[in-house]
Amino acid sequence: MKKRKESALKRTLAFAGAYKGLTYGSFVLSAATAVTGLMPFVYLWRILREVIEVSPDYGEAVGIVHNGWMAVWFSLITMLVYFAALMCSHIAAFRTAGNMKQALLEHIARLPVGFADELGSGKLRRVVLDTTASTETLLAHNLPDMIQAVVTPVCMIGMLFLYDWRFGLACLIPVIIAFACMMQMAGPAMAEDMKQYQNSLEKMSNEAVEYVRGIPVVKTFGQTVFSFHRFKESIDDYSKFCIRYTKRCRPHMIAFTVIINATFATLIGLTLFLTRGGAATQDILVNFLFYVIFTPVIVTTMNRVMFLSENSMILEDAMTRIDEVMQLQPLQDGAKAGHPQGASVQLEHVTFHYAGSENAAVKDLSIRAEEGSMIALVGPSGSGKTTAAALISRFFDVDEGAVRIGGADVRDIPKEELMNTVAYVFQDSRLLKRSIAENLRIARPDASEEEIREALHRAQYDDIIRRLPHGIDTVLGSEGTYLSGGEQQRIAIARAILKKAPVVILDEATAFADPENEALVQKAFRELTKHSTVIMIAHRLPTIKAADRIYVLNHGTAEEEGTHEELLQKNGLYCAMWQEYARAISWNVGGETV
Repeated sequence: MKKRKESALKRTLAFAGAYKGLTYGSFVLSAATAVTGLMPFVYLWRILREVIEVSPDYGEAVGIVHNGWMAVWFSLITMLVYFAALMCSHIAAFRTAGNMKQALLEHIARLPVGFADELGSGKLRRVVLDTTASTETLLAHNLPDMIQAVVTPVCMIGMLFLYDWRFGLACLIPVIIAFACMMQMAGPAMAEDMKQYQNSLEKMSNEAVEYVRGIPVVKTFGQTVFSFHRFKESIDDYSKFCIRYTKRCRPHMIAFTVIINATFATLIGLTLFLTRGGAATQDILVNFLFYVIFTPVIVTTMNRVMFLSENSMILEDAMTRIDEVMQLQPLQDGAKAGHPQGASVQLEHVTFHYAGSENAAVKDLSIRAEEGSMIALVGPSGSGKTTAAALISRFFDVDEGAVRIGGADVRDIPKEELMNTVAYVFQDSRLLKRSIAENLRIARPDASEEEIREALHRAQYDDIIRRLPHGIDTVLGSEGTYLSGGEQQRIAIARAILKKAPVVILDEATAFADPENEALVQKAFRELTKHSTVIMIAHRLPTIKAADRIYVLNHGTAEEEGTHEELLQKNGLYCAMWQEYARAISWNVGGETV
């Protein structure tokens, strides 16, 4: 039998911990305010009734003061109880949202690095920040109001028929019709609309992140936002959805607003009917006044009920997206722990598919790097170079075959030990907005200042440290302190040097370096690779001429392998790439060599 899915509220309160009781307490207090909030209308009606009954001898109206004070006291009690309810709900909401973010981040920390690229950094940011924030708003404000929206109509129905069932029915009929109009907007179809709305926001968020990262390219080539057609399409799709949804809801919303505010008209019509032929009585007049006073409560309550289903759907959608991340499974460790014996790296007949892709990123790929050697992975874009490197670091698990470091399958190596074994210098080194020292300590939190300075020295960073306002304590991005791509790359290399990992992976590490920085980066490479096994990915072929072994990848397989000279003699893909590179650097404009 299929297990019944828990409600969104129950899944949300699972993160509340010891503060769950405060949430339920806010529900009770909100329900109490729904009852006490109706009492001032009763006492106002009693004042009017007494005035009408003693008219014109108003001196006999002895209960006005008492009823007036009772209306005031119930109003004050309602305000105080509602304030207490919000205090409880806010404290619980803040703690729940905090626990939710903590649980998400702890779970994300256990996931493979590659999952963020598959899910999308914009979508992930939205789930961690915006989606958890929406649950906080719902718990703090919307849920107490939802309780009132449920309890108030129950009390109202009893009060509508308490004094005169005819007037009660006249008030109830517009409510029923308005509710039917509301369900056309907030019914089951809205759940799908809410999902599409959130998907549109996530898509825009993802594309916006990519657009911001690509702004330098846009400015360099003088292009506009239309160069990023996916970002523009996501904005257009969001706009079209909102306009289409608004137009669809417009007639139902107009009908709802008109009908729910037409309760006065039905009361007047009924009163005229009951008093036809001059048959007006004091009771009819008194009851009419009560329902006139009470009618605004009906309008307010129905507006709350209208947003009740929307808030429920927002919570359901938020928890679905949080569950989507929480249900992602960390990479499973092997049956028994393995420990590298040395720093050799080997891929044995490895095949791997990215999620949702039918074509293998790498297929039956076998490469080997002996301990202390340097191998290079080259090939056309999309040939599987970065994927192969990511599998060595276990950003993903292979579908077939095995990846071994020091003879041990990476799936058997404990995560912390694997992280200490492999240092990865990414093509796009992203530094935190912290000091240079703190950026390096990511590799080794216990590193001393002397060790940090030594790592920076070996990474050819002395000249930059000297010109920074606070040396290694300079916070990047503050006081106008910004680094070029090559300068950032050298910090990433210093971080890898500080880590002292036996295996180093360099993924296009000179991609953003200018010629001067590239020379310094190459010197830093030599320092980094003195005592490590190095796997280097490069498009600039001269940077890997000295590699002990070069693997030429194409369509996910190793098409060629050998030293630089051996591959040139084969006159294959590598030779063609080398000749193409030679033509590119000798390209000239107007007869002048560039």
